[in-house]
Amino acid sequence: MTSITIAPRSRPDRWSCTVELEDDDGSRTSHDVSVSREDVARLSPGATDPTDLVRRSFEFLLAREPKESILRTFELPAIGRYFPEYESTIRG
Repeated sequence: MTSITIAPRSRPDRWSCTVELEDDDGSRTSHDVSVSREDVARLSPGATDPTDLVRRSFEFLLAREPKESILRTFELPAIGRYFPEYESTIRG
C-alpha cells in the first residue's frame, strides 16, 4: 500500500502542493502539483482547500500506474490529458 502525504501552500489564485508517496518497502517519490481555485471549485465543489481533491487524484493515478511513472511536476488538470475519464471519475 502507498501512503500519501500532502502539504498545500496557498497562493493568491492557486495552491502549490508537495505530495510524498511512500510504499511499505520505504521507497518514495515526491511530486509538486499546482491546483487553481477554479479547479477545486469545479472538481470538488464546496471544498475550501485542495487536500482531499489531490489525495483522490493521486489514488486515481496509483490505481492506473506505479508511483514512479507519475509526473514529478504538473498542474492537476493535466491528469485528464492522460486519462480522459479523470474528471468524471473525480466528480462522481
